[in-house]
Amino acid sequence: MKNIQLFAALAIAIILTGCATVPTGMDYTAFKQSNPKSILVLPPINHTTEVIAPYGVLANVTVPLAEAGYYVFPVALVDETFKNNGLTVAEDIHAVSAKKLHEIFGADAVMYIEVQQYGTSYAVLSSDTVVVVQAKLVDNKTNEILWQGSARAASSEQNNNNNGFGVVGMLVEAAVTQILETALDTGFEIAGIASARLLSPEARNGLLYGPRSPKHGKEKSNQ
Repeated sequence: MKNIQLFAALAIAIILTGCATVPTGMDYTAFKQSNPKSILVLPPINHTTEVIAPYGVLANVTVPLAEAGYYVFPVALVDETFKNNGLTVAEDIHAVSAKKLHEIFGADAVMYIEVQQYGTSYAVLSSDTVVVVQAKLVDNKTNEILWQGSARAASSEQNNNNNGFGVVGMLVEAAVTQILETALDTGFEIAGIASARLLSPEARNGLLYGPRSPKHGKEKSNQ
């Protein structure tokens, strides 16, 4: 009887341990001290051959930021402001000093984003749309990095290649998938998933909740 009770206790402990949030090692000290309320998202630097990549990512990253409880400067207004000041290239915009950005926009923090991979590729027996992004959040007054991370998302995560038609069927499916995903710009949808994984407070190593969220200050065990 005692052995059964001991086994049951160990089983419950294992289950509870599996359900608990495991510390990730992300240091949020500077983030908490800065406690930003507004975020300026700069146009992403594009390291891919897809011209549409920075636009697809930029259109998606503002959603998890706003949902997390931050005021996000309208991207259209930000883009127009930079153009009026002769800045049209992302690399040049990223080089603008934090002090100057604060003078122009008055944001508490600035989000710098780089697109490492975006688009659909064909690999003989499979076709996959992949988006890889990395970002960092910088205090606009002290120029201190408050948070940084990266995320990846792919259409193959939801695809089932067991079509039952052998190698020929897989070749045809891969070709069709590439055409459809390129034509429909599946990268935009995948960019949304990658952005959520990167920035959502519910994601591993994501941002903290902002002051506009009812969860602000209610820290998870990994923070």
